[in-house]
Amino acid sequence: MLLFSDFINRFGQTQPDGTKAFETIISSLVVSLMSIGTLIGALSGAYTADWWGRRRSLSFGVVIFIIGNIIQITSMNSWVHLMMGRFVAGLGVGNLSVGVPMFQSECCPREIRGAVVASYQLMITIGILVANAINYGVRSFQENDASWRIVIGLGIAFSLPLGVGILFAPESPRWLAGRGRWEDSRISLARLRGLKDDPYNELVSNDFKEMQESIAEQATAGQGGWMECFTGKPSNIPKLVYRTLLGCSIHFLQQWTGVNYFFYYGATIFESAGIEDPIMVQLILGAVNVAMTFPGLYIIERVGRRTPMIFGALWQSVWLLIFAAVGTARPPTEYTSSGIVMIVAACMFIASFAMTWGPFAWVVIGETFPLRTRAKQASLATAGNWLGNFLIGFLTPFANDGIGYAFGFVFFGCNLAAAIIVYFFMYETKSLSLENVDAMYQTPGVKAWQSNKWTPPGYLDRKTRDDNYWHQRRESVVDAGNGVAARENEKVGTPPKYDSSDEAKLA
Repeated sequence: MLLFSDFINRFGQTQPDGTKAFETIISSLVVSLMSIGTLIGALSGAYTADWWGRRRSLSFGVVIFIIGNIIQITSMNSWVHLMMGRFVAGLGVGNLSVGVPMFQSECCPREIRGAVVASYQLMITIGILVANAINYGVRSFQENDASWRIVIGLGIAFSLPLGVGILFAPESPRWLAGRGRWEDSRISLARLRGLKDDPYNELVSNDFKEMQESIAEQATAGQGGWMECFTGKPSNIPKLVYRTLLGCSIHFLQQWTGVNYFFYYGATIFESAGIEDPIMVQLILGAVNVAMTFPGLYIIERVGRRTPMIFGALWQSVWLLIFAAVGTARPPTEYTSSGIVMIVAACMFIASFAMTWGPFAWVVIGETFPLRTRAKQASLATAGNWLGNFLIGFLTPFANDGIGYAFGFVFFGCNLAAAIIVYFFMYETKSLSLENVDAMYQTPGVKAWQSNKWTPPGYLDRKTRDDNYWHQRRESVVDAGNGVAARENEKVGTPPKYDSSDEAKLA
């Protein structure tokens, strides 16, 4: 919208020659202040998701987003009015960016959890493409205020199916279980497995028992606070702080791979490069983004998380190096071929991001943290994402004015750093339940680069439980329970009795 004539005439600044144009600081604030709102909204998402449940928290986020869009649509000539609307809308988006992947990860079977959570990013890419297509369609009447108001107003229409539709979905079984609502949790789990009329089906019961054992153990320690995410106390959960820093780092670097350098300012960048139709270039980049996200949904379940993220970051660094080197050595305003090479480099970069870092970073949020502090750690990681997003949005206009295409060298270095961090610190979580992911991080001696070989206790492999192991464990627990019951009953003169079907006692 920064290229639309009516938008510039209403919100731009008067230049010495009497024309209107955006000053660097103003365009930076208008674009980036939404990300400050999302950062705050992401932190608030921890509270609303825990207080009201995952579903109602999502509806709340949609309401805030709609209010922000209404404020923007009603802007007339004040860029501050517009900017504050973007800030309020950002509060809603930040809340949703925590709640959606958390809800998905807590509701999905482990066999498809990665692909489902990665679909969060797929929908983002489709949203970007739709936005690009709408911008391309309304540019023909960009002298009219309907152009940018339509773009903003359609956001309201697209958000309503989420805000209303989520209320008809089952609540997260893990949130219900964390509140001690075990029967509601079992029914929710059955509905999510397509077995609402058979909540005691073996498929449901196996998942339920595993979740129950983990939650019952964690419930004894209570609910974690914000400081615990950074100190690890009082729960002393192994690698709790480690996981907080890992989640924040992964999400901050997801933004500093450079993707929103192209999506926020791509039209402006390519216009300055002498490209005749920069909005069409944005449309092409958006189409590449969508198309290449689909292979990512396959890769995440077949290959895993670590390897694609490492090689994706290395591939991205190569193309950003080409983008920056060509743009700096052979300015595209002087060499037409340079503009073509830079567009190809941008497409190759976005293709890799869409397959790897785009969807995979959100899966990390859904899988890495223990239930006790999951909502707060997910909020912190998402806040790291939006902090990186804000810095990209705010600094890019200044970087374009100061160092031009050499800004790509910064993103080159960030991608190398991202590959190194994933290799040395991020564990492979493919095929593991959320409870077993937590167990893996707590197991002493497991290194990140060896984590793909880790098997949960009592499992033949990452997917298959060892029935003999679990039978022996159940028998030992029952024997212990019978012993306790016998000792207690000796005091009152009644026969020993132990109800092994009582799952709460068993856990």
